[in-house]
Amino acid sequence: MTTTLVKPETPETPVAPDSGRRTASVLALAVFEARQLALQIPVVLLSLLYLAYVGYQLAGRDEGMDAYPVLHDADRATQGGPMLLCVALLACVHRAALLNRRRGVEEQFSVLVMSPPRRTLAHLLSVVPFAAGVALVVGVQFGWSALRSGAVGHGSVAELAVAPLTVLLSGALGVLLARVLPYAATPVLFVVALAVVVTLLGRVTGGGHGVQWLWPTVPESGGTPVPGELLGRPAGWHALYLAGLAVLAASVAVMVAGGRTRTLQAVAAVALAATVLGVNGQSPGTSASLQAQRKAEADHPQKFQTCVERDGSRYCAYPDWTGWTADWAGTVRRVRAEAGGDAAATRLTVRQRIEEITDLTTDATLPTSSARDTVTVGTQWGGNRVPEFAVGVARVLVAGSERDAESMCDARVVTTMWLALATDPTQADTFRHLRIDDSLAGSAAVLTPDGGSMGVTAQQTQVVRELFREPHDEIAARVKSHWPQLTSAKTTTAEAARLLGVKVPKGADDCSDG
Repeated sequence: MTTTLVKPETPETPVAPDSGRRTASVLALAVFEARQLALQIPVVLLSLLYLAYVGYQLAGRDEGMDAYPVLHDADRATQGGPMLLCVALLACVHRAALLNRRRGVEEQFSVLVMSPPRRTLAHLLSVVPFAAGVALVVGVQFGWSALRSGAVGHGSVAELAVAPLTVLLSGALGVLLARVLPYAATPVLFVVALAVVVTLLGRVTGGGHGVQWLWPTVPESGGTPVPGELLGRPAGWHALYLAGLAVLAASVAVMVAGGRTRTLQAVAAVALAATVLGVNGQSPGTSASLQAQRKAEADHPQKFQTCVERDGSRYCAYPDWTGWTADWAGTVRRVRAEAGGDAAATRLTVRQRIEEITDLTTDATLPTSSARDTVTVGTQWGGNRVPEFAVGVARVLVAGSERDAESMCDARVVTTMWLALATDPTQADTFRHLRIDDSLAGSAAVLTPDGGSMGVTAQQTQVVRELFREPHDEIAARVKSHWPQLTSAKTTTAEAARLLGVKVPKGADDCSDG
């Protein structure tokens, strides 16, 4: 009988991967998941749509008012573009985080070295390249505006950070929802529920400032630009709120997946504190001191403006807009060169004015100034703002002040329009765009730089159009030789036509139609 002794096998001691390998594995999975996200049809389509939208905007920024951007408005114009992409990322990240569960292989993955918390972290990191891509697009979008020769003002880093932070937040919420509510319909239900809650809160609170700023983007666009120090937007607090909320959502997602380290708990605590601090900082509305400053700058602009002398006239602008004074001077020089009498050498004061600010979404209409030889200029330039300003200069040269020009319904209206458009390369088209109804016949109101208008009757419109058909030099000579009559309230439109040598319109001016 033979006895065989079998040496017992020594169990192998499992070797835990070092931290370097753990980090590398998480990053490798994150890269893989990011690549998979980039191939998802909703992400692809909405990314292309976002890029097309930005490209379309940039393509036209060498013309009109886009060539003269106000940078503290341009920065927040970058925020709304990627919102649909954020919704797509939320849904696709949620789907990716549930892929193993949907395929029934979650148990097999549980035996791998990479634990569920680290797999969750990899899903969270997979959104970072998309946030970086959006940050790059935002930088190009804002940089394109900042490099314009007519750019004024100063952008805010906090405003520019909103779009990429919103992308990070959407990804973190997608992963968190996958860990808390692992159902395919969760993203849709979450977006619908969020929209309902926001709508109800808005109605209950009357659209209060604090509720409004809980939403990721608050562009407050469409209004007349105002000095940067009067914006009153809590951009820094809002960026802190978004960053804190994104990190908090990511931390909770990892904790739900099983992460329990002290470092993770500390990060979650700091993120919660940052979120609460951000909400607290952005919730108060316009302070009494800011509203007082807004009123002071609107009522007494001369106390806050910088003035320069150019070609015998004075140009006063808020600090953000001093770079436009040369353009204003060019228009004044062109209009004044067509004037006769003392007006050709009148010393004008061109002063920038703003209405007292109540919100940032309203176009301002300024009260008419009664100051002699003073022309109002706004906070926008380029496009239609240039001929509107030319009309403003011309009416002051003709009538003496903006207030006196309000009552004009005679030869002075014809003279004003000639001065404003005499050297315009596209006189008829510019005249059409100046008129509120975009017409070239009948009576209409012509826009002016204070946001108001000047009435032009059907007879005056006919005479102005006749002037466009005549050689410039001949009309210019007649305007200067008959300047006293053409700037008199006693001279009718018909008499002005005779003095200028053009067809006399039928009928008398009906100023009620202008």
